[in-house]
Amino acid sequence: MTPFSTVGLIAAVLAAALHVGFFVLESLAFSRPRVRRMFGVRAEDDSRPLRLFAANQGVYNLALALAVIIGIALAWNGELMLGVGIAATGLAVMVVAALALAISAPRLRAGALVQGAPAAVGLAGILTLLP
Repeated sequence: MTPFSTVGLIAAVLAAALHVGFFVLESLAFSRPRVRRMFGVRAEDDSRPLRLFAANQGVYNLALALAVIIGIALAWNGELMLGVGIAATGLAVMVVAALALAISAPRLRAGALVQGAPAAVGLAGILTLLP
């Protein structure tokens, strides 16, 4: 394993952990005023119609995190090609989602960077594991 692949694995785990955190915020804590404000929703009345959307988005983020973790675990346990493929897919979707956020909502570029940078580094790094 090269130093870059090690950094990539650490970044991939960080990206997965962040997406688990996004799941918690979006699916479990969205109705809390502080969390709503993080997503730009000010009024309680405005959050009601968005709860289902936020919960669904949170589940997507959890699924991406699980894909990355399962992929890393498979790669670590001898299923290198399968594991890297699964983890790379999850990380690539994270990167695309971050780019979509940055393009569609320029005021949220900092959030998109938090969402996408670890995934991009993780993706580049784990691909170096392939022969």
